[in-house]
This record gives sequence, structure tokens and C-alpha cells, in this order.
Amino acid sequence: MKATFIDVSSLDLTQSKVIQKEKFMIGIHPVAILCIALLSLLLFILGFAVSSARAKARVLIGMSSNTDSILNRLVRAHGNTAEHAPFLAILFLLLGARQPSSLVIGLIVTATISRWVFVLGLLSAESLKRPSIIRLLGALGTYVCGAWMSIVLMMGA
Repeated sequence: MKATFIDVSSLDLTQSKVIQKEKFMIGIHPVAILCIALLSLLLFILGFAVSSARAKARVLIGMSSNTDSILNRLVRAHGNTAEHAPFLAILFLLLGARQPSSLVIGLIVTATISRWVFVLGLLSAESLKRPSIIRLLGALGTYVCGAWMSIVLMMGA
């Protein structure tokens, strides 16, 4: 599916006209949409996994007393994803609607992969008390890409 991008600054939107969908489409780059879907999927998978782990551990709220338990890891992964995914999705939408450059598409893809890598690192680490290179790479990728996209957005993409 190819997105069509148009300059809407010249449209007179004050008149009450019905704009037909076939003739007018403000597009979001398909890679941005795919990456938003992947972040959403990650969040909902983790939410379900937390609920399942809570049921298995018979913990209705809060966390386990064992820092390295799967429940604690899932709660942290879900919470961290819930903190970052919404802002990344907003950046993806805003930048994806502006005929993004290859650099921006690369940042979107890298940020999405970084979120999945972070979760993998959090869930697969020997202990949460010691650093994990996978988790570090995921976090670093998220911060660098998120900050870079924010700067690109401020500069007018």
C-alpha cells in the first residue's frame, strides 16, 4: 500500500465541504504504521503475560518479594513499555505524516527494535541486580532514537 502525501496548507478548511476519501488522503508512512502496531502488540502481549503471571503466583496487585521473579520482570517490562511506547507512537505518527527521510524511517525502525530488545534483555537476564548488555542496548537505542526524532520534529523534519 502506497501512502499519498499532499500539502494541506493551501486548503481552505473553513468551508463546509465533504472531502471524498478517494480524492484526498493524508498518509502516514506504512513503516511508521507497522512500527506503531509492533509497539502496541508488545504492550498488549506484556499486559496479558503480567495477568497470567499474577494468576499463577496468586498475586493480585504489586510484585513478588523475589526481585528476579518472572512476575517482577514482566511487570517492569510492561511498565517500561507503557512509559515509552505512547511517546514513540506519537513521534512515529507526526514524522510519518511528513514524507519522512530514510534517516527518519531508520530511526523509527531502530526505536521499535530497541523496545523489543530491551524487553528481551529484561526477561532473559540472569539477574536484575546485574547489568545486561541486551537490556542496555535496548535502552540506549530507545533513548538515542527517541531524542533524535524529537530534535528532527522540532527542526521541522
